[in-house]
Amino acid sequence: MKMKDKKAEQIAQKQAHKARLQEAKTRRAAPDFQLPEPTREERQRFLIVCEGLNTEPDYFHQLRQYFRLTAAEIVPVGGAGETIRVVERAQTESAKSRFDQVWVVFDKDDFPADNFDNAVEMAKASGFFSAYSNQSFEYWLILHFENHQGGAMHRDQYGDKINDYLTPFKLRYDAAGSKRISSDFFSVLMGSDEKYDKSRLQLAIERAERIQGFHQENTPSAAESSTTVFRLVQALLKFVQVSG
Repeated sequence: MKMKDKKAEQIAQKQAHKARLQEAKTRRAAPDFQLPEPTREERQRFLIVCEGLNTEPDYFHQLRQYFRLTAAEIVPVGGAGETIRVVERAQTESAKSRFDQVWVVFDKDDFPADNFDNAVEMAKASGFFSAYSNQSFEYWLILHFENHQGGAMHRDQYGDKINDYLTPFKLRYDAAGSKRISSDFFSVLMGSDEKYDKSRLQLAIERAERIQGFHQENTPSAAESSTTVFRLVQALLKFVQVSG
């Protein structure tokens, strides 16, 4: 091969390599989640009152940042306490300002069935929406990775299950301690599942919605394992990149 031809080939290879790097960078920068079409043009203000101090507020804060939810103001109120008190806290907070949608986020945990079911009914009577999980919010996180049907698994084991999936990413969820969802952890949740060629968030929504359908005849306290957090996520995603 002539020196001139070899040099031209090297230049072409470098340009092709550069183009591949740019393409990969673009794919990483763009969310791989298929966003729903916005249904409204006006700004919507959300109040999200969470039972937990860290996990739930972290998740929705990260969601807001990741999808640039400029059309929705999310106000997580961590440490609201057990089920009924979460709804009562939402009543107090929503009276301070105008919100278009008020959501309460709480878990079944070990609370009596009546407390849990009454909290859902109390929220509905107040005009609020419930994003509850039976047994706990971590069940929603697990659904990002697998179609987990619950079974005999106790929520105390959820942390180990989550960490099984985080280990390849050299990450760990401190289920027994801080219960924080870091930006790196959240990025994994928003990543793509190569097996299904879908985002993990899309899979979590589909799984949670399907599982919830199995429990439509059950009371929330009897719907183990299930979560309605997907409904809140869907409501928020309607306002991604909507000017307001």
